[in-house]
Amino acid sequence: MIALRPLTLDTARRLAISRQHLDAPRAPATSENIFEIIRDLGCVQLDPLRTVERSHRLVVFSRVGPHDHARFDALLFQEKKLFEYWAHAASIVPTEDFPLHHALMRRYQRGETVWGYRARNWMTANRALKNYILKRIRVEGALPSRLLHHDGIDPKTWVSTGWTSDRNVSRMLDFLWTQGTLMVAGREGIQKRWDLSERVLPAWTPREKLSEREVTYRAAQRALRALGVATPQQIQQHFIRHRYTDLPGTLAQLEREGCVARIELRNGKRAMPGNWFIHADDLARAEKIERGEWAGRTTLLSPFDNLTCDRKRTRLLWNFDYTIEIYTPAAKRKFGYYVLQILRGDALIGRIDPQMDRENARLNIHAVFAERGAPRAAGREIADAIRELGTFLDAREITFTLRVPAMWRKELLS
Repeated sequence: MIALRPLTLDTARRLAISRQHLDAPRAPATSENIFEIIRDLGCVQLDPLRTVERSHRLVVFSRVGPHDHARFDALLFQEKKLFEYWAHAASIVPTEDFPLHHALMRRYQRGETVWGYRARNWMTANRALKNYILKRIRVEGALPSRLLHHDGIDPKTWVSTGWTSDRNVSRMLDFLWTQGTLMVAGREGIQKRWDLSERVLPAWTPREKLSEREVTYRAAQRALRALGVATPQQIQQHFIRHRYTDLPGTLAQLEREGCVARIELRNGKRAMPGNWFIHADDLARAEKIERGEWAGRTTLLSPFDNLTCDRKRTRLLWNFDYTIEIYTPAAKRKFGYYVLQILRGDALIGRIDPQMDRENARLNIHAVFAERGAPRAAGREIADAIRELGTFLDAREITFTLRVPAMWRKELLS
């Protein structure tokens, strides 16, 4: 039996935080840095809620601090170095990764998934609606869904048990997006403006058609590097979630080629269960961390942040249990509606329940919660992180309304 390289849990946490651009020093908030961060993350999840700020903006804020939204939007809609597509959820992804995502577009075009099969059959039954939408957009340019009335067309209704039932134009747009026919060319608030993909993607977009195996070969390395260390199950949950063809075989190939290495992840004297991998390019970074060449910082994380979006992995590595309570009745919520996590150094030490009152330019912090064992000395750093969030949101005032831990009260309320 080959002895595996040991790696401590502390080192694994710090490597993950470093690969996620959440260590110190923080990168300046330039357009170039924002793009490099998203490139390393692989994707940034989209979410329509703006209780605090939209999740993709919070993810960037956590890494570069307060910045001008226009820099992010320019990367997406002017420079077109990013585009919106499905990664581990509806996401913003680098345009240079188009071949990785084009594989899914082709699968949906062929109806090779259960969802894609149903969507394709429904689109075939609604060919008139599809042709109407494509003709309007082809002739008039990018349009929001609210302008795509279909008077005179009697579509076969899309039926579901959720909010999409009978939303026929929206469903058709979503399916055309998933198939790669349409893309999001801009936004008016949360309203998407749809255009033909060939008019959205820049001329330099890579167009090579990758096999499913080649997609897995490349994407597995992207996911592993973003995670620092990971099991095959954790890779499956990240980046192109659940779309890795023969991942065990691909990891074995990558190991033979020296691109990845298996490690023994240790929590004290105990080896943690599972097959753990690290990318070969990150071994030197791990060694620097082991020598003490690492510094953390304190920041707030979106509910959908890439570091913690895999809840099972977060419980395993950080002993931090996070559940989104958006759909939980208010009286039954344990922490709040839209809770941000507090990352300090290599530990998740608490959470806050914030809400931005834009009409009055006030950031309301309904509650602050400390995890068991959270350090008393963290109060000033948490207060600074909340103030930075207020600056990012253009809040003129920050109020604490319900609950603040006694050990942090002085710093937070001063």
